Amino acid sequence: MKTISESRCFGGTQGVYSHTSQITGCDMTFGLFLPPEAENEAVPLVWYLSGLTCTHENAMVKAGAQKWAALEGLALVFPDTSPRGEGVPDDDNYALGQGAGFYVNATEAPWSTNFRMWDYITEDLPRVLFSAFPLDESRQSIMGHSMGGHGALTIAMSFPGRFRSVSAFAPITNPTASDWGRKQLTAYLGGDESKWAPHDSVLLMKKRGFDGPILIDQGASDQFLESLRPEALAEAMMARRQQGIFRMQPGYDHSYFFVSTFMEDHIQFHAEALYG
Repeated sequence: MKTISESRCFGGTQGVYSHTSQITGCDMTFGLFLPPEAENEAVPLVWYLSGLTCTHENAMVKAGAQKWAALEGLALVFPDTSPRGEGVPDDDNYALGQGAGFYVNATEAPWSTNFRMWDYITEDLPRVLFSAFPLDESRQSIMGHSMGGHGALTIAMSFPGRFRSVSAFAPITNPTASDWGRKQLTAYLGGDESKWAPHDSVLLMKKRGFDGPILIDQGASDQFLESLRPEALAEAMMARRQQGIFRMQPGYDHSYFFVSTFMEDHIQFHAEALYG
């Protein structure tokens, strides 16, 4: 692992690191915020998965999360959204290829060699984090925005007992029935739609739900509402009587202005679950 930078931040440290991933076949970069408590003990970890076109840097710089994480004694990890580099496949469409890993393990050419973001987030990066930093593996939560909200929800529901809470800002909730999903799932996983179901939070909610609390914030003026399909997830949560909160926020769009406005609520939500 290589240290790219480390900066003092709200009494803790905001670092950026890279490592060679055998899973993705390339070097991967991630940001990690450690609160002041990490100097003396292992601290709980909150995962933040970013959306389309983002790198590790977008949420790290724009979301305003470190202040609230420092107050609650939480670490934050900001992974990249896809493999990158020379020789890694890409596409002219911003919603496919580099910056658009969709948190799945691709099985179709040319993506299958590198685009294994499901295993990267659930296996590879955790090994790096918990071996190199003072993090408490028994206390983890996960959150994300847009494509990252899709990743956070599907991963949380697929690993019972690993995450104590999950939250999302404007998540892609029902990709098997959305313009933000069918193209990517076809490209990465092929035309057999039965293979898409494990990566659709609405279908997972109907099948198994989540074994903890959920918080969803959705901007009511989001320009991508038709593709996000928040009503489908809300209906599935209600039908299952899932423990959770679903909030439509009047006037807010899809941007990081929206995310940063409600970040304090999300960090406090996870802190209650991790320290409760």
